[in-house]
Amino acid sequence: MSLIEIRDLTKTYMFGGQKINAVSNLHLNIEEQEFVVLAGPSGSGKTTLLNLIGGLDQPTQGTLCIAGCRIDRMTPKALADFRLRSIGFIFQAHNLIPVLTAAENAEYVLLLQKAPKKTRREIVDSLFAELGIDGLQDRLPKDLSGGQQQRVAIARALASEPALILADEPTASLDSKASADLLELLLELNKTKGISIVASSHDPMVMKYSKRTVFLQDGRLKNG
Repeated sequence: MSLIEIRDLTKTYMFGGQKINAVSNLHLNIEEQEFVVLAGPSGSGKTTLLNLIGGLDQPTQGTLCIAGCRIDRMTPKALADFRLRSIGFIFQAHNLIPVLTAAENAEYVLLLQKAPKKTRREIVDSLFAELGIDGLQDRLPKDLSGGQQQRVAIARALASEPALILADEPTASLDSKASADLLELLLELNKTKGISIVASSHDPMVMKYSKRTVFLQDGRLKNG
């Protein structure tokens, strides 16, 4: 069984009184431990598809299974619980909470899971050391560089040990060196921890590092 199984997936929005299919009758399988990039120009549907996979949006029709679970049929509460347990998110804008320290941001998912304070700190300290940002635990996001903020966001995504990480344009706000460092890190996590990674991007560097690139155009697989 594939980690992600998508069948006849469609997402329709109403815009100016017209129906717009951001994703249209899409079929796709993504296997365990894959590193896949969803690529395409603006408006191709790649971010919409990523949001659907992450349960941040609901499809208009079709089926979407992750690890054998039909997330398209879940109630909002069940879907929130599933995201909390099974999926880590790396957002383009990092989405760090400005008034929380780096460590508090990284442990936020664990706090929602009601993990004990000592356990949360041990996990975060271990991740910060692994990600090369040890010593930055008590800094606020405004006192971190873009690359450091990105690594805090990765620590937050990894804290609950998800099987799947979703990354939306992960290199968009980084320079070429920070982008390469980030992609090397994601590739290492994919290889050593077996974490499946699905990223949306139009950056050729991201495609180069991935194991497979899925091209979208007008909400469909470009050659499918």
